[in-house]
Amino acid sequence: MTLRLGYGTNGLTDLRLDDALGLLADLGYDGVGLTLDHMHLDPLAPDLAARTRQVARRLTGLGLGVTVETGARYVLDPRRKHGPSLLDPDPGARAARADLLVTAVGVAADLGAHAVHCFSGITPPHTATDTAWERLTGALAPVLDAAERAGVPLAVEPEPGHLLASLADFHHLRTLLGDPGPLGLTLDIGHCQCLEPASPADCVKEAAPWLRHVQIEDMRRGVHEHLPFGDGEIDFPPVLEALAATGYAGLTVVELPRHSHAGPELARASLDFLRRATGTTDGAAPC
Repeated sequence: MTLRLGYGTNGLTDLRLDDALGLLADLGYDGVGLTLDHMHLDPLAPDLAARTRQVARRLTGLGLGVTVETGARYVLDPRRKHGPSLLDPDPGARAARADLLVTAVGVAADLGAHAVHCFSGITPPHTATDTAWERLTGALAPVLDAAERAGVPLAVEPEPGHLLASLADFHHLRTLLGDPGPLGLTLDIGHCQCLEPASPADCVKEAAPWLRHVQIEDMRRGVHEHLPFGDGEIDFPPVLEALAATGYAGLTVVELPRHSHAGPELARASLDFLRRATGTTDGAAPC
């Protein structure tokens, strides 16, 4: 199977979206992880449908696939990073996050995206764990309904420090929700290195049946810091071999959200690294 490589727009925030997409196509990427944010297809600004159609035409013209990502830091609240979350004590605030995800599902359907990514959020202070899970499952219900109608998987990401932090937590969510068809997994390879008991390659094998989106970067054990390839501890060839062996057909997106100041150069260097890691250096898609 062929791996389809992408780069996240949250690592290209100093570029206009049109320029970022052109850069990735010119470099030879197969697709893009598009984070809906104020500078890149703002999900809250007027004329979203028309702007989405324009981006869809641009993606088609460049031959780029797309995943819609929803990790914008301040898109809903200019004062709270990733706030409000699906775990917010205020039902109206939780609904605002769920509404954003429903909007993202609609955008993804219009773009022909292969998945919508999301995460749980951090458990608020003084909140019982059972209460947090109840809030999460309740808030996700309308999003999963929208994903079912649109035919777009919802790919939940285990995020260090969040309520849903691990693969085990993902399976707990599946059980609580009754294993709904639209629910899938975003696997971040760096997060596997950071906190999972198994190796990143073994995490890929374990997660294979539920993979709907993959993010990739380097990382060190016990430190949640997204690093350029070669700056962390991950042995990438076994990870990429395991990923290719799963038959996963979505994008594997480089995730460097704190490196936009060097985004164009890191996009080039990241693709070169991944091609070397797969033994593909002639510009062909790695496999």
